[in-house]
Amino acid sequence: MLVRGSVALVVLLLVARMPADARALPPIVYVPMDDRPVTRQLPLLLGEIAGAEIIEPPRRLLGNYLTPGEPDRIIAWLNAVAARHARRFVLSSDMLAYGGLVASRAPGVSYADGYFRLRVLKRLRERLPRARIAIFGTVMRQAPTGVPASVPYFAAYPGWLYLQRYANLPEPPPPEERATVEALKAKIGTPLLEEYLAARARDRQADRLLLAMTADGIVDRLVLGQDDAGPVGRARADRVQLEATIAELGVQDRAVIQPGTDELGMVLVARMLARAVGWSPAIEVRYMPASGAPMQDPLEFRPIPETIENLIELCGGREVARDGEIVLFVRLPRSTVVSDDSLVREMRGVIARGRSVALVDETFLSGTYDDEERFAERILRDGIASHLDAYASWNTDANSVGTALAEAVAAGAGKRAGTYDALAHRTFTFMRFLDDIWFHAEVRPALERTLDAEGIRDHTYLTPAQAAPLQRLDRAWLWSYAQRVLDELYPGYHIAAMRITLPWDRPFETEIETAIAPPLPH
Repeated sequence: MLVRGSVALVVLLLVARMPADARALPPIVYVPMDDRPVTRQLPLLLGEIAGAEIIEPPRRLLGNYLTPGEPDRIIAWLNAVAARHARRFVLSSDMLAYGGLVASRAPGVSYADGYFRLRVLKRLRERLPRARIAIFGTVMRQAPTGVPASVPYFAAYPGWLYLQRYANLPEPPPPEERATVEALKAKIGTPLLEEYLAARARDRQADRLLLAMTADGIVDRLVLGQDDAGPVGRARADRVQLEATIAELGVQDRAVIQPGTDELGMVLVARMLARAVGWSPAIEVRYMPASGAPMQDPLEFRPIPETIENLIELCGGREVARDGEIVLFVRLPRSTVVSDDSLVREMRGVIARGRSVALVDETFLSGTYDDEERFAERILRDGIASHLDAYASWNTDANSVGTALAEAVAAGAGKRAGTYDALAHRTFTFMRFLDDIWFHAEVRPALERTLDAEGIRDHTYLTPAQAAPLQRLDRAWLWSYAQRVLDELYPGYHIAAMRITLPWDRPFETEIETAIAPPLPH
């Protein structure tokens, strides 16, 4: 009785804090593509910003890096959640079919296994005919996950390197490339090449199944992210085939192939949140410098403006030429002192007019984080950063833009519902500055130099003995920046708790779990 009474008291206190006109946002059942922060943690935090519950499988079922997740146990969990009358679902087909993104690039799971696992979507629709079901999957990238030769993996070095070169050649190869193709096939070897091509064929077949489910009304919205691939190669050939299937089935209004992968869970969660409040955000895009707008991310198959236009639609928004409810500023490579000054002035003006500002800094596409670190220091120092509704700067154009749009839309949906959590919003933004800038610009290079100095040249996979000291360095070095960044971003706030890890025991990404607190009352 004491526990129940305590819980009831907490619920009453939370309700008492809600505005009188607040309306509860419906929960969203979310299955991520793996356990990395950008795919698992950030969608949960979007729910906290908006004041909506994001229901996710236990982390232990999601696997970790080369260890696949447990699709059958996740499906059992999903059926149990559905039995409790959930009505909104954002689900990774890669996790449901194979056990995650990395597993989707490898053999091991047959198409038959994936087919029967994905049939859970049909059962969900039959049980919940009015549910909203959004699915995100991937078009397999050019090559499998790369790991050192010492790792017992189907495409360990140098196999994955040869596969990468092979897959990046035009398909079909032009006459002048045929000798190169044959030489690479000889280096790869028949068994590995057959496994690789079979995995690609299985993935295409599973994506066609999802498109058929979309045509049948089982899936409301399907997004296939093109995982790291440019305009030519094996991935392009797969994409062209799947685009033809979309046209044949007539599902262009409900299915799309989009550059990027890691951001798709966030984007679809944001879409669900906006839809729940009946909002289609009017989003205005401004490029700085304006002359840089037509450029293309080398890991994507569309120019940046087209990628952004598609992400706006996926978030449930619409792009407008002026007077947007959200103004998305995109800082591009080749930024100058003049264009940066103009960017700062324009952001100040939009903020002064009370509109939502999201900033994506894509100068990392030039190959270094130095420029964006300098600009981040500037906007932190002069106070603009503390008025942003979203910030992102990492990995690819689609990753960054999708993250920023999702954060801004989640905040807007929460404000319209009366359930917005300002502290959760500030926590998300603080984590983005700390991770996107200071981890990638300062800590990650230092970690990689440390590995190089120890004679460890391949950083894609570390043994526990190699990873443990690196984890300690990551924690210490990132902590050394954290409070200063928070002081500049939100003066008076302090870090109440923070846990920093390298979730996949490699220096490519870090995970920050933190609680920040507002100034103490005097």
